[in-house]
Amino acid sequence: MKRIQINSFIFEEIISSKQIEERVSEVARQINSEYQGKKPIFIPVLNGSFMFASNLIQQIDIPLEISFVKLKSYQGMESKGYIDEVSGLDVNITNRHVIIVEDIVESGLTTRYLMDKLSKYHPTSIQIATFLYKPQKENHPLKYICFSIKDEFVVGYGLDLDGYYRNLNSVYQLVK
Repeated sequence: MKRIQINSFIFEEIISSKQIEERVSEVARQINSEYQGKKPIFIPVLNGSFMFASNLIQQIDIPLEISFVKLKSYQGMESKGYIDEVSGLDVNITNRHVIIVEDIVESGLTTRYLMDKLSKYHPTSIQIATFLYKPQKENHPLKYICFSIKDEFVVGYGLDLDGYYRNLNSVYQLVK
């Protein structure tokens, strides 16, 4: 397996760029099929979901809207335990089908925060499309999951370590 060093940490590739490309295409096909005629609004959560959202949305062939929100819940390798909303929703989602696009669902903190907030605007439906999911930490019913992973720290494909390494085209897990 491919390994990289980041600062004094060693990371090992767990999901290759080819695996990512194939799985994102599968999820896009599923969304295309299930949302025919519904004109959903995609709400990517920045910064982490930008690569997944971009690749996913490019493969959606039905009419859609996009509106970004920027939330922050991590400091270094640890969750802060609360959400900082940096910029919020700027579009009307009342009676709309909403798909939240996440980089990773781990504790469920961000997901619950956003679902509670968006529900107040009375959308027709809210679903979550996440690139990564840690089921051992959060048992939240998610509609679209690209990959389930172990409860280890990861970087790459939008996920960062103190703002860096989002540009890696594969996902790397911290080696203990």
